[in-house]
Amino acid sequence: MSELKGACIIGQSGGPTSVINASALGAIRTALDTAFITKVYGAAHGIRGVLDDVLYDMDYEDSQELEHLRHTPSSALGSCRYKIKDPDADDTDYRRILDIFRKYDVRYFFYNGGNDSMDTCNKISKFMLRAGYECRVMGIPKTIDNDLFGTDHCPGYGSAAKYIATSCAEVYQDARVYDTPMITVVEIMGRHAGWLAGASALASLAGAGPDLIYLPEVAFDMDVFLRDMTALYKKSGKVVIAVSEGIHDKDGKFIAEYGSDLAQSKDSFGHAQLGGLAATLASVVKRETGAKVRGIELSLLQRCAAHEASATDIEESYAAGAAAVSNAVAGVTDKMVGFERVMENGRYSCRIKLLDLSIVANTEKKVPREWINEAGNGVLPPFIEYALPLIQGETALSRENGLPRFARLKKVRAHRL
Repeated sequence: MSELKGACIIGQSGGPTSVINASALGAIRTALDTAFITKVYGAAHGIRGVLDDVLYDMDYEDSQELEHLRHTPSSALGSCRYKIKDPDADDTDYRRILDIFRKYDVRYFFYNGGNDSMDTCNKISKFMLRAGYECRVMGIPKTIDNDLFGTDHCPGYGSAAKYIATSCAEVYQDARVYDTPMITVVEIMGRHAGWLAGASALASLAGAGPDLIYLPEVAFDMDVFLRDMTALYKKSGKVVIAVSEGIHDKDGKFIAEYGSDLAQSKDSFGHAQLGGLAATLASVVKRETGAKVRGIELSLLQRCAAHEASATDIEESYAAGAAAVSNAVAGVTDKMVGFERVMENGRYSCRIKLLDLSIVANTEKKVPREWINEAGNGVLPPFIEYALPLIQGETALSRENGLPRFARLKKVRAHRL
């Protein structure tokens, strides 16, 4: 073991998930129980909390209350979407981070997030190395989009997939209540990767899957879509369509841009704000068929539905946070915790592996084309076989007055002269 004593900071960044706090709990609990880590701080709103010197002293949190983080959705410490610049162009933020690390004797930094967060993690790690300040930096993966490179899957995906499949199965039942024809379009998150939309196919295992599924990995052709949809509609009078918010035409233009001005808005990372796709397609479909059409956008529900979280996802998310801390204390730095799938006697299991931050940062993992049917309007059995183990098991979420009991942190602000 390479001994390094000092405090640690744990931060959360990017879009939350229903299990991101399970990862935070894994990191916090392991850090509190580690002798070499002298103090455990939580960053308020990710890297912004470090820059603004707003840190929470986790020693003041009740141990039993912390345990509720395991089943609490969203980001309990607060998140952000803040892009730090290239240090070679402007190192202002990095020098500020170094000042804060020195102020609190921070020797361990754990950042929980997706692609952009791993980029932040990577840049901070490299800057600390160049500055000659010993600080072990580890990335903890998180994204319902499941698009982080190098890991079999990401914490957060399994629970979102479970919610999407369940919701689609429920919508399927509701869409068949009346004896009148009806077409339903369900919009699912996923900017460039279709892992979430593909998960809607899991509902077919309950005999209630979508009739058509569209992923961003295949260019969307409106004319072909209308042809396929109309053929199904004429045959059965009932059609359920699942679409990823990021589907685009052959020129790369988002279909959401066809009918929404939201896509003209960009976040700090340059990403278009998508939305309104279900309404756009519903309008086109109604004009084409004259049928009753419903557009349903699952929106934030798919990333905060803790009541439908997968036990497998919760356990693996906790393990990711714990592994980041234990590996850092053992001398590892500049890595992201990843997952390796192992099938033994037909049973799924997950092993921890470590990935270089420089490889993971800003690289997206797409759904393999061979997992999508030739027509580009559905997924094939390999996708189902991949996703099914990740949605297994039920949450042990506790309740009060019939409602979920989520963590209520004190968030005592840290002060150091």
